[in-house]
Amino acid sequence: MKIQINEAASAALATHNVPEIKAPSEPARNLLAGDWYAPMKVVKNDFVNKSLSMWAVNLSVGCTHACRFCYVPDVSTKFLKPQLSALGVEDPDAQWGDYSFLRAWDEEVFLKSLKAAEDTPAAQLNLDGNRAVMFCTTTDPYQVFTGPKAAELNRRRNQMLRRALELIRDRSTLNVRILTRGPLMRRDFDLLRTFGDRLMLGASIPTLDNELARVYEPHAPAPTRRLETLRAAKEAGLNVFAALAPTYPECDEADLRQTITALAQIEPATVFMEPINIRAENVERIAAHARTLGREIKVEVFEPREAWFRYSMEQLRLVQRLAGEQGLIHRLHLWPDAGLKAKARFMQQRRQEFVRVRGEVELKPEQRLALKAADEAAYGGHVAWLNAWWERVSEWPGTPNPAPWTPPALPEHPLTPPTMVAVERAR
Repeated sequence: MKIQINEAASAALATHNVPEIKAPSEPARNLLAGDWYAPMKVVKNDFVNKSLSMWAVNLSVGCTHACRFCYVPDVSTKFLKPQLSALGVEDPDAQWGDYSFLRAWDEEVFLKSLKAAEDTPAAQLNLDGNRAVMFCTTTDPYQVFTGPKAAELNRRRNQMLRRALELIRDRSTLNVRILTRGPLMRRDFDLLRTFGDRLMLGASIPTLDNELARVYEPHAPAPTRRLETLRAAKEAGLNVFAALAPTYPECDEADLRQTITALAQIEPATVFMEPINIRAENVERIAAHARTLGREIKVEVFEPREAWFRYSMEQLRLVQRLAGEQGLIHRLHLWPDAGLKAKARFMQQRRQEFVRVRGEVELKPEQRLALKAADEAAYGGHVAWLNAWWERVSEWPGTPNPAPWTPPALPEHPLTPPTMVAVERAR
């Protein structure tokens, strides 16, 4: 049963007379858009080692940006298949990006969920959650609806977003973090400024190569537009952050250097970064879309899993080095995937690299022991580096940090074969 907007909520929303949002000029597509049966509310998120927020508010089910790498169809919408099927979505994963259903607005429900978050005991708060509510974690708060119902959906979406923000500001002491790919955030600068240090506004900018972005995020606004909007937000006096995420296999050193240099000029509070990951069928989604554009992508980094392990580690290390060169190291927050801690895979990579560099060798017992000790030491250093990033708590303006962040030193490449082992080529 659909929850109707009550009279008080209708009156509140009516005060936000937002002009109709015109859809961006793009080829017509079969977008399934309409109303979702459940109301929007503040819910606890399940982030691990992200240091983004404690709670989330998601305005819709689905997203019009159609990011081919998105993890949401695998971890979220797959549990909503019956409800989505009733709305015409046959395969939530394959059709990701072609549907978005706006949640209902019930002010009483929203306020109840907000109060529950506000009253959460301090002992139950995540250390890295910054006591913040995030818009959004499974969709984009500034996506644009297209199609026959576009005008109504876009108007209601903006009204609901603004009303939810006002209620959080006026009825709670919670912080707010907004992460978007949508330059439409500019229209809310007036409201966002009223939060002062309680709000952080961020944009996802994995690259500044707009053509490359079209392969991975076909219907999202161009990254260069996001950068311009983030700069405007900074100039408007807002606290800003950036998500260099997810970076793509094609993001080489020159590409990453360009993006990091541009972000350094804005001086964001934090720059989050993670390489693209393997989830569900996102690799095939990316490859299929790339073929429609006549482009080749580096799918070889995803298979076998060892290739992704090396690719991910190389990009994380590269970004740390570049951030240091551009004066962003103390603002950087890497998001290494938990899979990088797998000891068996790490040791396999070490052995393969040893053979590649040293060749097939026959080791004496004492050499084998020395090699094993070197491998264990390398793994220990690797895990210490991962833990340092996982334990990082991101900055929040106006909040004193009792333990200033000290970035971990970039260790010697953990896969480099040890030089202290005297090896002999087999004869």
